[in-house]
Amino acid sequence: MTPELIQAIHLLQYNTIELETYIEEELLSNPVLELSEAADEPDAEELSAEEREPVPAAEKEGREEFDWLEYIQAREIDDISYAQPGYSGGGSGWDRTTLYENNSLQDLTLGEYLLEQLGLAKGEAPDLAVAAYIIESLDTKGYMTQTAEEISRELCVPLSLVEETIACIQKFDPPGVCARDLAECLLLQMERLGMSDPIAERIVREHLTDLASNKIGVIAKAVHISTARAQEIADLIKTLEPKPGRPFGRASDTRYILPDVIVEKTPEGYQIVLNSGSSPRLYISPYYRQILKKTPRDSQIHRFLSGRLNSASWLIKSIEQRNQTIYNVVDAVVRYQQDFFERGEKWLRPLTLKKVADELDVHESTVSRAICGKYLQSPRGVFELKHFFSGGFSCEDGEEHASESIKAMIREILEGEDASSPLSDQCIVSKLAAKGIVISRRTVAKYRDIMGIPASSKRRRYK
Repeated sequence: MTPELIQAIHLLQYNTIELETYIEEELLSNPVLELSEAADEPDAEELSAEEREPVPAAEKEGREEFDWLEYIQAREIDDISYAQPGYSGGGSGWDRTTLYENNSLQDLTLGEYLLEQLGLAKGEAPDLAVAAYIIESLDTKGYMTQTAEEISRELCVPLSLVEETIACIQKFDPPGVCARDLAECLLLQMERLGMSDPIAERIVREHLTDLASNKIGVIAKAVHISTARAQEIADLIKTLEPKPGRPFGRASDTRYILPDVIVEKTPEGYQIVLNSGSSPRLYISPYYRQILKKTPRDSQIHRFLSGRLNSASWLIKSIEQRNQTIYNVVDAVVRYQQDFFERGEKWLRPLTLKKVADELDVHESTVSRAICGKYLQSPRGVFELKHFFSGGFSCEDGEEHASESIKAMIREILEGEDASSPLSDQCIVSKLAAKGIVISRRTVAKYRDIMGIPASSKRRRYK
């Protein structure tokens, strides 16, 4: 494959943010490329010599003083970063701040958050160095990774000092942090939130496994209370956070989603708009085209600018081709999945890459690259484009349902079940069969697990 073809393939795979980054790199390496924030900026390829706007006298004078030959020879005609003389970097300059960069303010990690509180509690912490060591050793869930004895030996400090320091950190936010295990984490939260109750504390200490298995009857019998009271306490305990560090994260874990395509409903139907807000239109600078015309063909300047102009022209065409391909694929998806956009998840239809590829007369790999890592914003929410491609099942009436549609039906069935007598997977199979959808119990169990819905024994509630 030629370098140009490889570039075109990569561009098709890029989502909006990746394309933005790539364009910024190209702007730095190719001086003949320029940005246009205006939608009606004419492409330099379409301009004749007479149509090109003259360069302002002051700017032209500054440019003429620049020794291009010396500049190019010094860099051996490599890819260069070039800012035009007099360029301040303002306005729509190359150093503009993108939407993605604006959103890159990182939240505090759990360790940073606790260290900030430690700085405000200097008078309360028995030893700042020991406290800092303990905080840095916590895992991402907020739990201790070493015992007090191990910390005492590691830092050569009394065990009592370590215990006092741990107790101090356990008073910090978030509640439950710096616990040794799940039971201690929950008990710390109950104490902080004023939920302390002797029976509830006993259940946490002795019956967490039964609680996880929803064995409310076993718990009620063990602590000598009614099943209704045991259910009430279990519901209360389940409102607590088993991983206090969950709301915090490392900066590298932060992921931003910027929709690549926006689908809007209008009186005329659904309108598809590519999100080009973060990818301003590129055009070839008329100024460098004029320089090329005035330089001898055998000069280094002419060879350099010819290469840069060809590269810029190919990039512009490749981006236009990428955008058109993505538009065509999304257009086919919207037409095929119109019932989904009109009526919801249950109406999602099975769709394969091959079906779209055949309709657009392209290869399946082209469709795969066009949807890879890209998101669609619609009146029904933001979805990854892959969401609309899935296998499915045929109903008795010949109509097909996508697997996501089946999941939505299962979820709807379970939302209407009697919590005191939850439906088994076989009952769900029977209810789907009544709608003409025949699938196995194993498939129902698989979909239920994927959706994070527990088995019937763990969904049962006691009155």
